[in-house]
Amino acid sequence: MLDTRPLLLQTDFPAINRTVLETLQVNLGYKCNLSCTHCHVNAGPTRIEQMDRQTVDLVLEYIHKHPIKTLDLTGGAPEINVNFKYLVQEARSTGMEVIDRCNLTILEEPGYEDIAVFLAGQGVTVTASLPCYMEQNVEKQRGKNVYWESISALKRLNALGYGSDQDKKLNLVFNPEGLNLPPAQSGLEEDYRRELEADHGIVFNRLFTITNMPISRFGGMLLAKGLYQEYMTILRDGFCKENLDNVMCRNLMSIDYLGYTYDCDFNQMLKMSLFVNGKSKTHLSEILEMDLTGNPIAVGEHCFGCTAGQGSSCGGALEN
Repeated sequence: MLDTRPLLLQTDFPAINRTVLETLQVNLGYKCNLSCTHCHVNAGPTRIEQMDRQTVDLVLEYIHKHPIKTLDLTGGAPEINVNFKYLVQEARSTGMEVIDRCNLTILEEPGYEDIAVFLAGQGVTVTASLPCYMEQNVEKQRGKNVYWESISALKRLNALGYGSDQDKKLNLVFNPEGLNLPPAQSGLEEDYRRELEADHGIVFNRLFTITNMPISRFGGMLLAKGLYQEYMTILRDGFCKENLDNVMCRNLMSIDYLGYTYDCDFNQMLKMSLFVNGKSKTHLSEILEMDLTGNPIAVGEHCFGCTAGQGSSCGGALEN
């Protein structure tokens, strides 16, 4: 696979600094039951990287030392990690919000049939990838039969109270196709709500639109097709200075499966470590007592993806 990393490290993106840390985003491993075309993690069934129990306990130690509001679990498919339930239960016992970034189809896989009930019992927020409400578009990005498996999983979550009960939030995630920025989030959310309820009786809380990053699998596709420069021009031309105040890296820290730290999940994939005392690589164990407020954020060309148009973050558009 062609690698965009050398092209992304040098940039004139504006310098920005961290504010108060609110969200710890933990990548539990790169193994996944799917191999989606837009995946910036290059996750898939053949990946073997998984966070071990010692590192999970280190994450919990960090949480107990800092007033973090949200634990955001991602992957791969985070549910595949054998420590997933343990981490969720321990984090929820503190009263903090826990988000499971779920690809939906994992809930239909043999051996994971109990995950939906577990999530509901713990009051975990489910943020689920569904790149379109139309079957053809979903299967183009994610593979054959993924659409109907996703619909089945959504119905299962709805039956457990997700999307209707106050303590069981269900959010969906849209990724655009091709060289496009996401459309207006609020308008697309109305479309999703109307079509999913009419066709399948499915309800949900919010829709998040996320810009595809020119990293890993998607970035490699851009290079292979000679579209990288065209896509970067779209991102750069769409730069909106006002979005700089709200980019997710200001109050989020990303942790990889080995416990190393980054300003965001995208930087993790590019091996752009958190800047601490000039070190090129910083482990969570080294900053257990440290306040990162004011710390400079590592930036690259891909950062234009978070600031283009309406903006993009793990919580969707920065402006509606």
